[in-house]
Amino acid sequence: MSRIYSTDWKTQIKVFELYGCTYKRNKGSHHILVHPKAKRAVVIPEYDEIDVEIIKNNMRTVHMNREEYFELLKKV
Repeated sequence: MSRIYSTDWKTQIKVFELYGCTYKRNKGSHHILVHPKAKRAVVIPEYDEIDVEIIKNNMRTVHMNREEYFELLKKV
């Protein structure tokens, strides 16, 4: 199985929007997205390289598995 690697914030927003998240708002340098299955919001900071742990936590929040993540990453 492939390893999850750091990407920029624009790529992360596109991946999570393709998964069904909707852009809610921007607070400072953090973008807030919501998902119908999620109990809390997905927060994506404006970093050139988003840490893998942030990506994994956001994936857990929306119940996205690794295979779905890599398929969406190919589309971006």
